[in-house]
Amino acid sequence: MGPNGEQVGIVSIHDALKLAQEADLDLVEVAATARPPVCKLMDYGKFKYESAMKAREARKNQAHTIIKEIKLRPKIDPHDYETKKGHVVRFLKAGDKVKVTIMFRGREQSRPELGFRLLQRLADDVQELGFVESHAKQDGRNMIMVIGPHKKKAEAKAEKAAAKAQRGGDEETSPQEA
Repeated sequence: MGPNGEQVGIVSIHDALKLAQEADLDLVEVAATARPPVCKLMDYGKFKYESAMKAREARKNQAHTIIKEIKLRPKIDPHDYETKKGHVVRFLKAGDKVKVTIMFRGREQSRPELGFRLLQRLADDVQELGFVESHAKQDGRNMIMVIGPHKKKAEAKAEKAAAKAQRGGDEETSPQEA
């Protein structure tokens, strides 16, 4: 293949290298297993740079799912529960998964239904933001449940950016009106 993508045909390696040198390009083997092997004239450094930039752009736009963890005790104070629930709400709004762990100590281990009830209450309280991805299960001294967000991480990011732009626009208009 030529530098502009046109078909050159079957050419000897010596002639192909000569063509590449005249055009100040590299001779790159595209399909080695084909008979005869397919080669292309291109600027290999430019090609590598562009492919690296595409890969970087793809990674930048990729949303990483993060699992945040909240730890509770079966005998939690109502105010502490509300604080922890606020953290769970914040994590779900940001598009992150939340792993809720209830830690049992001593005699609390004989009453796992208390932990189960607490996890059910939390799941019901954050039902509009997330769903129970894995139900409560006992794991030694701990009981674990995972709550996933309804919104994807990318959607939550876009919504947050839109809200920030909206606030920035509101601040600019208010001094002009005064």
